[in-house]
Amino acid sequence: MKSDSVKVGMQQAPHRSLMNALGMTKEDMARPMVGIVSSYNEIVPGHMNLDKIVEAVKLGVAMAGGTPVVFPAIAVCDGIAMGHVGMKYSLVTRDLIADSTECMAIAHAFDALVMVPNCDKNVPGLLMAAARVNVPTVFVSGGPMMAGHVHGQKRSLSSMFEAVGAYAAGKMTEEEVTEFEEKVCPTCGSCSGMYTANSMNCLTEVLGMGLRGNGTIPAVYSERIKLAKHAGMQVMEMWRRNIRPRDIMTEKAFLNALTVDMALGCSTNSMLHLPAIAHEAGVDLNMELANAISARTPNLCHLAPAGPTYMEDLNEAGGVYAVMNELNKKGLIYTDLITVTGKTVGENIAGCVNKNPEIIRPVENPYSETGGIAVLKGNLAPDTGVVKRSAVAPEMLTHEGPARVFDCEEDAIDAIKGGKIVPGDVVVIRYEGPKGGPGMREMLNPTSAIVGMGLGSTVALITDGRFSGASRGASIGHVSPEAAVGGPIALVQEGDIIRIDIPANRLDVLVSDEEMAARKAAWKPREPKITTGYLARYAAMVTSGNRGAVLEVPKT
Repeated sequence: MKSDSVKVGMQQAPHRSLMNALGMTKEDMARPMVGIVSSYNEIVPGHMNLDKIVEAVKLGVAMAGGTPVVFPAIAVCDGIAMGHVGMKYSLVTRDLIADSTECMAIAHAFDALVMVPNCDKNVPGLLMAAARVNVPTVFVSGGPMMAGHVHGQKRSLSSMFEAVGAYAAGKMTEEEVTEFEEKVCPTCGSCSGMYTANSMNCLTEVLGMGLRGNGTIPAVYSERIKLAKHAGMQVMEMWRRNIRPRDIMTEKAFLNALTVDMALGCSTNSMLHLPAIAHEAGVDLNMELANAISARTPNLCHLAPAGPTYMEDLNEAGGVYAVMNELNKKGLIYTDLITVTGKTVGENIAGCVNKNPEIIRPVENPYSETGGIAVLKGNLAPDTGVVKRSAVAPEMLTHEGPARVFDCEEDAIDAIKGGKIVPGDVVVIRYEGPKGGPGMREMLNPTSAIVGMGLGSTVALITDGRFSGASRGASIGHVSPEAAVGGPIALVQEGDIIRIDIPANRLDVLVSDEEMAARKAAWKPREPKITTGYLARYAAMVTSGNRGAVLEVPKT
């Protein structure tokens, strides 16, 4: 056992004395030590139930012959952090979570781990840590929130942000907004649409790192507690068989994840997190693969914000395995890969039928023949930009219009809500990338304001920042290279004509190469917005969005 290095032998007598101080018995010390990484806190709605999940995991581990030991991981609520300086601290926590979990797991020589995340950055952060530490590991999330109900219609957090835009446009009263405020988030859990948290929890299942239902069983269901017990039991089986994360998270597993991502219509943030997780697993995942995968993968689901269905509906329709089984009818899934179940992908999904063809479209009748996410390139995004194609109005799949240029999110929101953005405009928000932000803020406030004010089918938004999974419309993010390093987005001027062609995967500014070169020669880097603390260190080490915003030690 790995933990023998802190438990066995005379040299380890001091270590055992400290474990005695914890109340551990000799029997506890004789068993494998299983670290349970708890993301529980009292500020994130998706995490307020994780104490119960953790207790169930502990019971499962103990029932299967292990000694469970809990330690914490942090988590930020993106919804609460949205639209102010707090959002600069969201993406950056992914790496803090990975680093701190690596430190705890290795310093204490755990034999195995059970990760208990739920929201946007702690799911990928813990997957990154799992790949680094590489001891038998199982994931069990806290589960999605139930959808809210307003006037007989299901609603979610994206409805709330759009309601604020509708209020600014005079389309809703304060009383109507208050009713939404009180009803759209009715339970604990990760927000109820196919936003980033639920996207990553579903893709954890696809990668083979979570048991069936990890991404879809609602947080308030007792079935979630049973899933947690089984996760605790299963990690012991993985330990006995020595099945490790890097055995599971192979290149083919990531290709499966990209494929299901396209079918589900996941958050564009998956295009940041999958390459970062792959990087830790020793897999080079080039995001330009996404278009080739999209070209052959049908989009089967239109979950909020792309459509009127929610995670609870996907769960009842058969969940992630049913989606994978549909895709497998076209031979789009690698089925011979080992997973945390101890079985292959093919064995896992066999017999998982689609119970509702209105929620999960059959492969013969998809929403579209191509996937839900597109990667764009062009002279405005030489290294790529990303758009959630399945959430774009058909009339905005191609668009040409004048650039309205803003150097921060706040200025753009003021212009949108002030009525200064008109149909046909292309809003450009720059210096919000990984380095320039720093922290690559999500742009849910401006995208929701555009939609809420009735401009969603006539106005596009382009940024070197990123979007919440709750964003919809012609919202193109992760534009790389970012403005802070002199990417073309830094050179765009007010009134330049921008051409968007999503079917052709193109993003261009209609300015001559000569003029762009002259602007580049005149461009000067900006002084960093933040020069102290963690964000300053992050800005110095972070790479571009198209590489997953992974951290690298600067070259000297």
